[in-house]
Amino acid sequence: MTTKKDILELVENFINEKHDSETWRPGEDWVSYSGPHFDSKEYVAAVSRLLDGWMIFGQKAREFEFKFSKELGKKHGMLTNSGSSANLLMVSALMSRRAGKLQLKKGDKIITPIVCFPTTLNPIIQNGLTPVFVGVDVPSLNLNLDHVEALLKADTNKDIKGIAFAHVLGNPPDMERLMSLVDEYSLIFLEDACDALGSTYKGQKLGSFGVISTCSFFPAHHMTMGEGGFVATNNSLLRRIVSSFRDWGRACYCNTKKPGDVTAGTACGDRFKNWLPGAPNTTYDHRYVFDEVGYNLKPLDLQAAIGLEQIDKLEEMHDARKANFDKLYEIFKPYKKYLHLPEATEGSDPSWFAFLMTIKEDAPFSRHDIVSHLENAKIQTRSYFSGNILYHPGYHHMASEYNDLKEEFPNAHLATYNSFFLGTFIGLTEEKLDYIKSSVDEFFSIKVDSGKEAA
Repeated sequence: MTTKKDILELVENFINEKHDSETWRPGEDWVSYSGPHFDSKEYVAAVSRLLDGWMIFGQKAREFEFKFSKELGKKHGMLTNSGSSANLLMVSALMSRRAGKLQLKKGDKIITPIVCFPTTLNPIIQNGLTPVFVGVDVPSLNLNLDHVEALLKADTNKDIKGIAFAHVLGNPPDMERLMSLVDEYSLIFLEDACDALGSTYKGQKLGSFGVISTCSFFPAHHMTMGEGGFVATNNSLLRRIVSSFRDWGRACYCNTKKPGDVTAGTACGDRFKNWLPGAPNTTYDHRYVFDEVGYNLKPLDLQAAIGLEQIDKLEEMHDARKANFDKLYEIFKPYKKYLHLPEATEGSDPSWFAFLMTIKEDAPFSRHDIVSHLENAKIQTRSYFSGNILYHPGYHHMASEYNDLKEEFPNAHLATYNSFFLGTFIGLTEEKLDYIKSSVDEFFSIKVDSGKEAA
């Protein structure tokens, strides 16, 4: 009889042999900008959980929640099926009547950068809140804090209740100034750390500053479980509210307990009683009582099994991203006359999600020129997410309140037309980085006179 152990050994051998046989051919195979950094452990963990017969959120997911929270500097964590879902849960939880003093209400204004990834912005709109757009800085593309402060000073009715943004590709804004504004104006800070896992500001982890923060485990991110996301907070009540929204709106919070620490199947200790205000004379199962108008945004337990293995590789992956950023900087440094190159915010230590560049307006080439050259050489590039989000079909109707988007948000316009990035992930070997250098040098030798190093 074939045993589970036999199957897992076959899986391990298969993955090891597959990895040993992998090759990369310059100019024929892609230089990916990111991707999963797996060995046989992730595959074995996933198959093992599948063979156990447990499909949905379970013991591995609870174990992951308790283990990963500290990576964002928080006490409590909730695992979900994507970083985008994490952002939706973060905002939805603050709309709950149970959120108390932290509750947001429809129409409340939330400051957010006009250059973003859509699912940082979308939950604000989807929950009936009003986004207040701010411009961004170059080269970081982080939100402009002068603009933020000006909006807050002009907000005589105190309609602005919060601020939500993502640290750009792992690099934060001036968090000391940001948090000073948050405190001065009593704002709720919703911190999207989906691109910033492992980054710090003055020694403090990004993800630890917000009332609630989020992280993503999409394959392009610092670690992955295929898809997945995380919501973190120090507020135990918010933890329960987020879990409720994630789990259909369910009132029962058994899955907030540590793995194996569930007594009689209920965390409250009183599973069957009169839970329904609309049916006062009935005893009802707490597992089928619903506190919120929720969703089903749970991950599979096998994803959590993969994630537990990925946590052990985080330090190695962070080190590689930082080292590869430095190598890419040296590749592009001779051409800084034509490019705004990325700079770490003073006091920060980013685990760089990517290497972001913005072509200067007087450069003798366009973004299309350099991106086409790199892509034709099979080097993956990406635009910086939305650029100005109000240029896009799904959001352009919101542009009507502005006279001239280009004039009012010049750096956002520049980002839309001129910004792009390359990857920094651990899969960029020395051979691939050398190939990137030769392709970059070739481009500049064609487009500009690079016989002399550009100043």
